[in-house]
Amino acid sequence: MSQAQKLEELLTKSVIPDLDERLDEIFEEIADNKEATEDAKEEIEELREFKADLQDVLEDIKSGDIEEDECKELIDDILAAQQDNEEEDFGFAEED
Repeated sequence: MSQAQKLEELLTKSVIPDLDERLDEIFEEIADNKEATEDAKEEIEELREFKADLQDVLEDIKSGDIEEDECKELIDDILAAQQDNEEEDFGFAEED
């Protein structure tokens, strides 16, 4: 499997669904509170921008406009970010 295929699979089966899930959680919180906090609004905007960027990467993969080494870098970055998030979820990372 090429790096581009690995990246596409990672984005479509893990990263984008995780973003969608987080957006759903935020919208549920907003519905429960009947109001969106500034933090929630900012997070929604950031997640939507990030998702749009990922969609652009998927388009680049489909059109062949992305190099294998760039795909490998993105995969490594995503896996590192996921690892950091898992550690935070379990209380291993320092909180701000």
